[in-house]
Amino acid sequence: MTGKGAARGATMRHRCAFVLLGSVQTTLIFTLAAISVPLSRIGREFDLERADLILLSSAYGLTFAGLVLFGGRLADRYGGRRALTAGLVLFAAASAAAPLAPGIGALLAARFAQGAGAALVAPAAMAVLRAVFPSRAAYGRAMATWGGLSVLGATAGNLLSGVISALLSWRWTFAVPLVVAIAALALTPRLLPDTAPNRGRTLDLPGALLATVGITLASYGLVVTDAQPWSSAGVLVPLLGGTALLVAFWYAEHRARDPLLPPRFLLDRRRALALTAIALSACGTAMTFVVLSLHLQQARDWSQLQTSAAFVPFAVALIASGRAAGPLIGRYGAGAVTAVGLGTGAAGLALLAFTGLDAHTWYACGLLPGLVLLPAGTAASFAGAAVLATEGVSQQQTGLAGGVLNTAMEFGPTVLFAVLLTLGSDASSLAATGAALAVVALLNHRTK
Repeated sequence: MTGKGAARGATMRHRCAFVLLGSVQTTLIFTLAAISVPLSRIGREFDLERADLILLSSAYGLTFAGLVLFGGRLADRYGGRRALTAGLVLFAAASAAAPLAPGIGALLAARFAQGAGAALVAPAAMAVLRAVFPSRAAYGRAMATWGGLSVLGATAGNLLSGVISALLSWRWTFAVPLVVAIAALALTPRLLPDTAPNRGRTLDLPGALLATVGITLASYGLVVTDAQPWSSAGVLVPLLGGTALLVAFWYAEHRARDPLLPPRFLLDRRRALALTAIALSACGTAMTFVVLSLHLQQARDWSQLQTSAAFVPFAVALIASGRAAGPLIGRYGAGAVTAVGLGTGAAGLALLAFTGLDAHTWYACGLLPGLVLLPAGTAASFAGAAVLATEGVSQQQTGLAGGVLNTAMEFGPTVLFAVLLTLGSDASSLAATGAALAVVALLNHRTK
């Protein structure tokens, strides 16, 4: 084979590997959003109270967010491909069990298990991605595309779950993660390079326990504020307990010989701002889907299919912006693209807050402009922030970077989402999220 032929063959293998890993990452976030639209139908079938629905909607995200840092350490310790395979097995098994659930208990267990599998798969996929693109420039280009996959997965989850549940059953929404997981397991040995384990790394089990339980408890305490007052024991006990454990985790990491999360990793100003941008962008996207889905179905009496169709322009703008983000980052830099994306997303949220929730305004005038600006901005901010968050990370810490990145992605739709929804009206929550995006956009613009 000639040199050019070998180079083309290597490029094709790299592209196939990226498509495989990207499909897995997109599916992980798809699964997070897959039951949001049919949640009310599940509640009627199982005769669930509001508190049960809240727990069911957050079960996947709780274990995902709580375990993903430890998943990143496992990927660094045992090798990305090995951790990816183990996580996919658990994720596939849980995805097969969920549609067979006879009641809420079995469905909750399956969603918790899905989240645990995702917490191992997500950082492992990033560790393998680094092995596929070992050069700094190629890895940066790959991360520019990778950053937009999560918001694409969330959009697909909200759109397809409504269509699937309306035409078939909510149980069929779990066919998507199951098929993708099985396909990934079959293709991983053929397409993905093996990654060497780092036997010199310890697992920091005390830190993993403190982080996992602390994040899970604090997140749960914030999530249930939608059903219980802030002064209730159901909110204060997990919230304060989780916060205390996270403070203990931070102090323990300063003393650990090989910490789960080295404190200096988060002290880099550009990385901290990038992670904040990811969390807020994820929060704004999740809030828009939840608030507008309820508004369209309750205030305007739209069907699930009509509601899903309303978000089609959102998906188109998201894909277009995601495709443009990589070249723009190469030309203007990740910081500039992140700042402009955040500003655009903030404008979209402001439009939705002030015109989108008026039931008497036309869709084309009241909703459509915001549903185009928001995804265009968040796709760009995700892409730029993903590059900034992983810039300068060694190959031995790629799993850690993946764990932190995915923690930020989960922090937004759970913790920030729950806090911002307590501000009063839906319009106030959307406007406050937009204001936060604008502030972080300004800070990113000023950071060199």
